[in-house]
Amino acid sequence: VELVESGGGLVGSGGSLRLSCTASGSISKINSMAWYRQVPGKQRELVAEITSGGRIDYAEVVKGRFTISRDNAKNAVYLEMNSLKPEDTAVYYCNGDLVDGTYYDRYNLWGRGTQVTVAS
Repeated sequence: VELVESGGGLVGSGGSLRLSCTASGSISKINSMAWYRQVPGKQRELVAEITSGGRIDYAEVVKGRFTISRDNAKNAVYLEMNSLKPEDTAVYYCNGDLVDGTYYDRYNLWGRGTQVTVAS
């Protein structure tokens, strides 16, 4: 089982990007899925999280600009980012709390990350 992100890139200030993350492999259940971000020299921080029940939490700095959503049928989570600022520049990581479909073990997985760069 793995998580694969896509959708990062370079965008100007005020622009938009949409990140996607898909969980592949034998999966029984996905609990929460989330997006984190990290810049060099700083700790990884939570950007947004969505539970299997649909509860959503956002970091204060992205509220009103970012929207997280998930497609349970596709085992996917998305992050729509609008009104991007240079300080949003970071590597964005997908995180998933899931149960595999072979041994029914619970895992907390990370994707490899996708770079988002916002030019001023």
